[in-house]
Amino acid sequence: MEQRDLYDKDRNLTGKTIYKGEEIPDGSYIVVVLIYIQNSEGKFLIQKRSARKNGLYATTGGHPKSGESSIDGIITEVKEEIGLDLNPDDLTLYYGGRSETTRVFWDNYYIKMDIDDISKLKLQEEEVESLHWFSAEEIHNLMKEGKFFKNHYEEFEVLEDWFKQKNNKAD
Repeated sequence: MEQRDLYDKDRNLTGKTIYKGEEIPDGSYIVVVLIYIQNSEGKFLIQKRSARKNGLYATTGGHPKSGESSIDGIITEVKEEIGLDLNPDDLTLYYGGRSETTRVFWDNYYIKMDIDDISKLKLQEEEVESLHWFSAEEIHNLMKEGKFFKNHYEEFEVLEDWFKQKNNKAD
């Protein structure tokens, strides 16, 4: 059973842990990591989650295990869920924030990379049913149809805002 580190509101480790599935104690937080992988055509690697995990479309993400940093956690999650090795130097943390309602710290990563053949990636069947490349417009449509995981869609909107800010700075 996976253990997760607990943090205080300032993101300091408390020295305490909980097991996956346990309720986060009042005054404590856990870290949630996710990543958006975009290819050179501008499409995003999106997974269809297994029926056990709600069967919706989402990006890859999860929780760092006890002792893992945020970046180690996202590298582990990507390897476990979709069988892809990432270089930490290629990742960009585009958002980090805290949610009081869910008592989590969000760390959202982005990487631009091409993958020759996603059908050859080894999927974690308990979590992932299939992988697809989707444009931003297709992701928006999936959300409108109620087929995209809401929490991950909200973080996709944060990514789109980050892209706009980057483009405005480049002008």
